[in-house]
Amino acid sequence: MNDSGSEFANQSSSRAPGSVVDDHLGHLLRCVQKRASAAFSKELSDYDLTPPQFFAMARLLETGPISQNHLGRLTAMDPATIQGVTQRLLARGFVERTADPKDRRRMTLRLAAGSEPVLKSLRNGMSRASAEVLAPIAPHERKQLIRLLQRLT
Repeated sequence: MNDSGSEFANQSSSRAPGSVVDDHLGHLLRCVQKRASAAFSKELSDYDLTPPQFFAMARLLETGPISQNHLGRLTAMDPATIQGVTQRLLARGFVERTADPKDRRRMTLRLAAGSEPVLKSLRNGMSRASAEVLAPIAPHERKQLIRLLQRLT
């Protein structure tokens, strides 16, 4: 390989300062999301849960019984996604569906009796996953990043 080919290989593998891609918000968020998803999936693998399933269950623990529509809004999932997540959680026995006592036509979701201990044990794993993803930045920066992301959502 000649010098120019070698130089090209070195340039293509390094990050160009001010690169359009490296400074693009969408790209950066996708890269961080990919790392976070892998870390969270590793922690959830013993229970064969996905991150969206965990977050739906965690939200149900926080709120108590709510409609599927409301759960979707609280977890930032579109109707088709929350329906699929809910169906899988119902099938696995993590969630139960019951008639709303105030409106029998409406169904509410709640955690199944055995789900709360599972969910509580998974919280530690999710904290480890978050710490792994945030490890490259200082503790005060982590808090700042979380606050800024919360503002964006």
